[in-house]
Amino acid sequence: MAKVRNNMLVRGLSGAVGEQFVIRKDKAGRTIISNIPTFDEKRQFSEAQLAQQEAFREASAYAQTAKDQEVYVAKADGTPMHPRNVAMADWLHEPQIKDIDLSGWNGQAGQIIRIEAVDDVQVKQVTVVITDETGTVLEQGAAVKTDDLWWTYTTTQAASGSPKVIVSAEDLPGHIAKMTK
Repeated sequence: MAKVRNNMLVRGLSGAVGEQFVIRKDKAGRTIISNIPTFDEKRQFSEAQLAQQEAFREASAYAQTAKDQEVYVAKADGTPMHPRNVAMADWLHEPQIKDIDLSGWNGQAGQIIRIEAVDDVQVKQVTVVITDETGTVLEQGAAVKTDDLWWTYTTTQAASGSPKVIVSAEDLPGHIAKMTK
């Protein structure tokens, strides 16, 4: 990609030039020149395309209200992105639970369950539910963040038999990822 710096020809220009190309500037002040997009007037969108368009509309609406949140402003600082772009990307990318580490728990109270949860911006909260083999909830509660990736939950009750650990991670837009172990 060519880089234009202080060029008299494009300095201060923006918009379409004829029907050939478009000139715009990004947040970092870089001049971007690209072809004008062309679309077939008779095109039909697939179900997947329509779903993506709806997701983009929802992301745009969320970003409009969330763009001034400190976390998005800080994430955009020093990049060519605007906080609104960061918020839109956050809406479009759900959190992920990478791992549930049960090596420190053998069913006794006061033991640690570790959860690795990630998001492109921030995981807001991680919740742990422990059930017995019939699905009855034995205990539940919020995990505590220990570093950028890991959260810990300290069990409060003993669990016998074959308990299940159900973990939920929520990001700032409210998307929830779940994993059972």
